[in-house]
Amino acid sequence: MANFFVDNPDIEFHFKRCDLKEVVSQIEGGYTQSRDYPYAPVNYEDAMENYRRVLEVIGDLAANNISPRAASVDIDGATLLNGKVEYAAGTRDNLRELGQADLHGMILPRAYGGLHFPFTIYMMAVECISRADASLMNIFGLQDIGETIHKFGSQDQRNEFLPKFCTGEYTGAMALTEPDAGSDLQAVKLHAYQNDRGQWFLRGVKRFITNGNAEVLLVLARSEPGTRDGRGLSLFVCHGDATVKVRRIEHKLGIHGSPTCELQFNDTPAQLVGSRKFGLIKYVLDLMYRARMGVSAQSLGISQAAFEEALKYARARRQFGRPISEIPVVSNMLIEMRVMLEANRSLFYSAAKCVDDKEMLEFAIERLKEEKKPFGDENVRLKELTKVANILTPLTKYILSEAANKITYDALQIHGGTGYMKEFRVERLTRDARITNIYEGTSQLQIVAASGGVINDVLGEFFAGMERKDRRGSLTTLSNHLKEIRVLFLESLRYVLDKKDDAFQDVAARDLVDLYGYLYIGYLLLEEAEQEPRKVFIANRYIVNALASARKNAEGIRSETFGDLLHAEEILLTKK
Repeated sequence: MANFFVDNPDIEFHFKRCDLKEVVSQIEGGYTQSRDYPYAPVNYEDAMENYRRVLEVIGDLAANNISPRAASVDIDGATLLNGKVEYAAGTRDNLRELGQADLHGMILPRAYGGLHFPFTIYMMAVECISRADASLMNIFGLQDIGETIHKFGSQDQRNEFLPKFCTGEYTGAMALTEPDAGSDLQAVKLHAYQNDRGQWFLRGVKRFITNGNAEVLLVLARSEPGTRDGRGLSLFVCHGDATVKVRRIEHKLGIHGSPTCELQFNDTPAQLVGSRKFGLIKYVLDLMYRARMGVSAQSLGISQAAFEEALKYARARRQFGRPISEIPVVSNMLIEMRVMLEANRSLFYSAAKCVDDKEMLEFAIERLKEEKKPFGDENVRLKELTKVANILTPLTKYILSEAANKITYDALQIHGGTGYMKEFRVERLTRDARITNIYEGTSQLQIVAASGGVINDVLGEFFAGMERKDRRGSLTTLSNHLKEIRVLFLESLRYVLDKKDDAFQDVAARDLVDLYGYLYIGYLLLEEAEQEPRKVFIANRYIVNALASARKNAEGIRSETFGDLLHAEEILLTKK
């Protein structure tokens, strides 16, 4: 039988290679949890074996149950009848089976019924689920709602909400976006107010809310009257009760199994999460690490599915007396897809590990504070990791979501006319991919988010360390290519900074971010090629192509070919 974990040698490669020793030890409290929970691991090897078994279960469910239902889920979609949202029958079956396997609380503590897995392992599960049905990820992948309550909520809130997240009785939603506050969340207007007993209530409208019919909603609301920026926003948790009206389900291009709702809050009782005024500047920003990574995993899963469909079709479809997979222009497309997939997976799991490391340190520092012990060294390390996470998460989301659109586009092209027909899976995958570089922050906003770290060369020490390493054989040439890209980046950065022109810096941001991405992914692949012969081809193909692209990016900056963007309004003017 098929298995989306076991059948994918590249995800297996990253599972075997990921070093989570420090993270797992911290999560498991030095493996003392095994005293209270018989199924908790007693050491790192035991933990990894447990993770593998669970991922194999997920891979089996994804391949043999969820994937076969995906077409009917897409056709049926979620529906709104008499104010109540109903999932497609296939979605209901999927959620029930995931619940029976105790998979709804993968990252939540065992005290509430969860599995207490690291973020990286959870992301492997999300990738497998997304490959089977991208729309299901938008429900299964919202376990981070529970994790946000766990991290920042009160003990009473944890006791109230987390156990039912783990059983699957509750699903969650992030109610952030409003009609006039999409990417600019500082413009949120939904009103939070208190009665004379201090009880909070919510009043207003949220739009484009993924899984907005959820039983539990995390809501960003304006709690401070008279404010207009992010400092007046707080985070609230509430039940999706009768006071929350689903006004409509959006009719979307893709991911039909995931209801995207417009919500009306009619004096909805709510509870403050954490402290007032920190809703956007602390809690939502923390949640966005995970949201960006969730969409990246979704992009990766869709890309893997599209590649598999294209490869299968190209081998089966014969033209001119041979399979079209043997026609060079087609085989080159397939090779490019595979290289892009594996390069992206390397970036993704490196970023996931960074998020794990960051959250492990946050947890350790909180524990040291409680024990009134010094935490200076941990705090220094956390600041550095936060800088890295602040660049890797938007970089990953930008690169992987753009790649998902490219890979599905090419997969449909390989299918020819048949790919345009709804009977073929690749048509749905192409539609599903289109949202990935839009929601949870468009690609343009990811570039903006990453550009600060790029301009400050946050990964400079990492690159310098990579350059000092001796490489063997053909990898020496690839190392020299990456050194050239580094020179191109530094020269381009110096050129941009020397102009002392913020507007020019803004329009040069994409080229600079692209250059940084080539470097980081290139060095990840070079390291992998040193350990795994299969990766030498991937590293070679990626780095050679990256060098050609880097030269183009650098030339674009120096020649100021995008200088016309500084006068965009004049150029776009269509009337005299």
